[in-house]
Amino acid sequence: MHYISTRGQTRPHTFSEAVEAGLAPDGGLFLPEKLPGIADKLPAWSKLTYPQLAAEFFTLFAPEISNAEWHQLTAEAYRRFDSPDVAPLRKITDKTYILELFHGPTLAFKDFALQLLGLLYKRQVAKSGKRLAVLGATSGDTGSAAIHGCMGQDGITIFILYPNGRVAPLQERQMACTGAENVFAIPVPGTFDDAQRVVKDIFGDTEFASAVNLSAVNSINIARVLAQCVYYIWACLRLPEEARATAEYVVPTGNFGNVLAGWLAQQMGMPAGSFRVATNQNDILHRFFSSGEYRQEDVHPSHAPSMDIQAASNFERFLYYILDQSPERVREVMVKIKSGAPLQITLPKTSMHSTRMDDAQIERVIAQMWQDWQYVLDPHTACAFTDMAQDRISVVLSTASPAKFPDVVKQATGNEPTHPTLEALKSKPLKTWPMNADPAEVKAFIRRHKCDGSEA
Repeated sequence: MHYISTRGQTRPHTFSEAVEAGLAPDGGLFLPEKLPGIADKLPAWSKLTYPQLAAEFFTLFAPEISNAEWHQLTAEAYRRFDSPDVAPLRKITDKTYILELFHGPTLAFKDFALQLLGLLYKRQVAKSGKRLAVLGATSGDTGSAAIHGCMGQDGITIFILYPNGRVAPLQERQMACTGAENVFAIPVPGTFDDAQRVVKDIFGDTEFASAVNLSAVNSINIARVLAQCVYYIWACLRLPEEARATAEYVVPTGNFGNVLAGWLAQQMGMPAGSFRVATNQNDILHRFFSSGEYRQEDVHPSHAPSMDIQAASNFERFLYYILDQSPERVREVMVKIKSGAPLQITLPKTSMHSTRMDDAQIERVIAQMWQDWQYVLDPHTACAFTDMAQDRISVVLSTASPAKFPDVVKQATGNEPTHPTLEALKSKPLKTWPMNADPAEVKAFIRRHKCDGSEA
């Protein structure tokens, strides 16, 4: 199994090489050269625990890591989740299920990928003997999950950029109150897209990236997307067998990686009917799936800050498939997107469609779900609950604990959600390293903190 760049100007990489690089040297994103088929494996996989399922799945994508080692890695990655199912599937009504993805250490779905990715980084450092500089940008949950996957690990230093004042206060505390010496939480002016642009520019400097042994922790890292495929398969195998082929997966997403993972699982042979991209008021993805136009607009702060995005990082991977897997066409389109110019694409028939929700609707949905079912939603998951299918089962991916967004939830329900790990953060001092959204400044900061690719 090898990994190729969506832009076609990078040599094929092994899984370990693709994970280490994060972003392909030509600026593209890695994808498997060919997706394996999994349909014949599903009956046996239905009997596995979540860590076992993850190990069997990853064995298909990284044969250079033994099956036995994958089982060790996944057992360790999901050891700290507070549900025995890891990703429990809750039945709300006959037609509605909620896949709870917030039982990990940072109470968000990003833990599924980043607890595992942290262990892969640790393995890489042990094998190479070289320090690793991990760099990412976050709109909220990626940063805290990445930090908690890497903090305290010898040979790894992690730098996370985030938009100053535009993440939830508790999300910031999860990044900036760890006390770990190898963690640097970096607030920058602007939006998530500004922070992400800095990260991509830095990875574009291949000489610098090689000098400091840089690795990408964002959803541009292929390991992130593959790890998220697993919970779709897990959920599918827990639905009534007769409902699997028509089930709709409703996915709150801003960066597109969460829904892309499900779509890729479907391409591999997982039964599924459709995928609904659930956006907030920063609805570039909804506008694209409604009209075929990809037009970036201003980002407006919302109740669902992790989706306040106009440059969806994983969108390029989807483009690769809908543009007939043509790297030349992908390069042309990405040049237009980078310029900020609107883009019109004729959409092929696909299992994707979309909806949007503004802040007022988010509050109403949270209130209604509490009133009707005594179930508390976070504001991102609330975006899923519109235009629900009536003729088939819907599986809503619940992306974060409502306790991470207490103000919005209390406003909607009258009750403030809490969680012990979050309460403990409220009394801790914030430790951040504010700087400008300037690649040169961030590169100089990384160099000063001794991530020079030297031996660990």
